[in-house]
Amino acid sequence: MNPSIKTLPDTKLIGMRIQMNFIANKTQALWQKFMPRRKEIEGSVFDELYSVEIYSNLSYFESFNPASEFEKWAAVKVEDFEIIPEEMEKLFIPAGLYAVFPFKGLDSDAPKMYQYIIESWIPESIYELDHRPHFALMGDNYKNNDPDSEEEFWVPIKHKSDD
Repeated sequence: MNPSIKTLPDTKLIGMRIQMNFIANKTQALWQKFMPRRKEIEGSVFDELYSVEIYSNLSYFESFNPASEFEKWAAVKVEDFEIIPEEMEKLFIPAGLYAVFPFKGLDSDAPKMYQYIIESWIPESIYELDHRPHFALMGDNYKNNDPDSEEEFWVPIKHKSDD
């Protein structure tokens, strides 16, 4: 599977975050807390939802340990950070190159896809991971845990020769 390569402009998000790992996966609890309140966010740009993961460094992917912690966000894109609802925070994603992988299927199939991206596609490509947020973009065709659900995985990359 070949992704499209896109340049993401500077992107402003407002949402909620949690520290978690894959053993104690708190994704569902995060989204259950965020979704009833997302309409409180003024100035949202689209109805798309961002499921963002921030890893402390790139070594996270070199020797995968399901107990390693990362930051998980449930968020929406906004025009500015002027009004941030209580118990929510702002997240700025700097502009950069991304490999965008379309994904269709159950949530439980996503780790297999991500494993392919990290272990096969990136090593065989002209790119390497960049240290910026990873995210899934969930638009109109996203249906929570449905085999016909569609989303995009945005993986930060840079050319292997870049430093």
